[in-house]
Amino acid sequence: MSGINHWLTPDWPAPANIHAATTLRTGGVSCGAYASLNPAMHVGDDVDKVNRNRQIIKDLLGLPGDPVWLDQIHSHRVVQAVTSEPLQQADASYTGESGIVCAVMTADCLPLLVCSADGSRVAAIHAGWRGLLAGVIGNTLSAMQQSDFLVWLGPAIGPDCFEVGADLRDAFLAKSAVFIPAFKPQSNGKWLADIYQLARIELGLLGIEKVYGGGFCTVTEQERFYSYRRDKQTGRMATLIWRA
Repeated sequence: MSGINHWLTPDWPAPANIHAATTLRTGGVSCGAYASLNPAMHVGDDVDKVNRNRQIIKDLLGLPGDPVWLDQIHSHRVVQAVTSEPLQQADASYTGESGIVCAVMTADCLPLLVCSADGSRVAAIHAGWRGLLAGVIGNTLSAMQQSDFLVWLGPAIGPDCFEVGADLRDAFLAKSAVFIPAFKPQSNGKWLADIYQLARIELGLLGIEKVYGGGFCTVTEQERFYSYRRDKQTGRMATLIWRA
């Protein structure tokens, strides 16, 4: 894994047996709108190129096996990552087994990685605003059956680019007034939402204090990240975690 890195490594004090990464958009073989390291089959890219990109990711990161990809549906559904299962509809997966790679794909939504403090369990979460509102983080932590977690927030749309309507803000405030600071009013009657702050507030409500990462912007960092809001037709980053 020498030379130019085509991935981010989480900046968190995870146990030594925990391995994780988010791929960037560089280093692959896809062309045009999908250039270049797109691992997503569902966005219109050439299937052969996507399969080659998936193999590149596996080789670059030294993965112990193929990632357990999900059919992501912007839900609160969580599944156990099982390599022998067909593609499962869910937005988070977890495992307590070594060598199983949990994975989610994003291009503005927030990817979260979770590990238990003792290094025995890991999870990957795809959290757009719908998933956050529906409780995908809490469902994942409950499924992991642990009490002490570390969480890393991967690259997502930044707080200056995520313009939303009043209905979205109202939905979060109906859940709890503690979400008020995550929204900033705009002169056009809309709001800027901070998806990182929404996640941090939600994690705080769940009693999780060891939260790291954030501070990226998939929309403005065009050289590194895919962004659906910016480009519409585009690829995805993969955010992966596994334990030795």
